[in-house]
Amino acid sequence: MAEHMISIKRAYAPADTGDGFRILVDRLWPRGLSKERLALDVWAKDIAPTTPLRKAFGHMEENFPMFRAAYLQELDSNPAAARFRQQVMEELRSRNVTLVYGARSETVNHALVLRDWLMGDK
Repeated sequence: MAEHMISIKRAYAPADTGDGFRILVDRLWPRGLSKERLALDVWAKDIAPTTPLRKAFGHMEENFPMFRAAYLQELDSNPAAARFRQQVMEELRSRNVTLVYGARSETVNHALVLRDWLMGDK
């Protein structure tokens, strides 16, 4: 049996059959994209960073270490995040899971932190 994995993908990249179960992990809907284009299975906005944390981060690379630590704390204390982790692990039994995010940067974004948290790599 092939091992299924958690991937991350920008919302603006085309959906692919290899994506498996697609989850939008942003609190805000990605600008200019339709539901059809995103081809989502779930929108998990309740596990996204809080608005104050997102604004403090400002998607600035120099703020990423502070953001990462604060977002991990939010995830650890968020009951919705625990349920989300359980759902992702359930989906991974049968298919890949893709965390879809709208941020511009592929190297400093909350989806990276969330994937690490889900995989237990803090």
